Amino acid sequence: MFRKVITTDDLDSINIAVIHTLQELGIQEVQHAKYCDETFLKIKKAQIDAEPFDLLISDLSFKNDHRNEKLQSGEELIRAVKVAQPNLKVLVYSIEDKTHRLKNLIENEGINGYVLKGRNSIPELKKAIQSIYSNDTVFISPSIANQIGDKSMLEIGNYDIELLKALSKGFTQDEIVHQFKNNKIVPCGSSSIEKRINKLKIFFRANNNAHLITITKDLGLI
Repeated sequence: MFRKVITTDDLDSINIAVIHTLQELGIQEVQHAKYCDETFLKIKKAQIDAEPFDLLISDLSFKNDHRNEKLQSGEELIRAVKVAQPNLKVLVYSIEDKTHRLKNLIENEGINGYVLKGRNSIPELKKAIQSIYSNDTVFISPSIANQIGDKSMLEIGNYDIELLKALSKGFTQDEIVHQFKNNKIVPCGSSSIEKRINKLKIFFRANNNAHLITITKDLGLI
């Protein structure tokens, strides 16, 4: 089993529950933090002391307060950690259930597990830790794993990226039609573009075009 683990969440109750779970698994040393910057500094110090952590358990969303944080999200923390200590195992423990965000974490950020917070999340958390320690497969909570495997889910391609970029520049739908025609991007009809924008809003759970752009920028898609 892992010897040294660090967990980060901005809620004390979550940190306490995770720490208790780790202790039940017999993990010798457990540290915790409420801020991403603090977590990263602890990981770096552990490396300098030649006593590195074996596993990071992190939330994705952290509320802003009076502190000026360089790393403001779980994704930013994971990205920084993977550069500083590439072999560190990472388990995300979050209430976030958007499949596109999870796919990005698995495919681009190299996480080792994802547990969805909920009523039965502690048993899943134990399974995830044991699974990550025992093998190289990515552990995903069954409830959200089913969504990832759903073939009806929208796939984001180059066409969608170009469409989102155009929206982010403030282009109107008519201007996008004109731009796509000039650049020979198809489909370029007004109806097709409108339908695709609506599908993207549904997929990303966006209330309007501005919200859609904010979400996709946060995800690093544009």
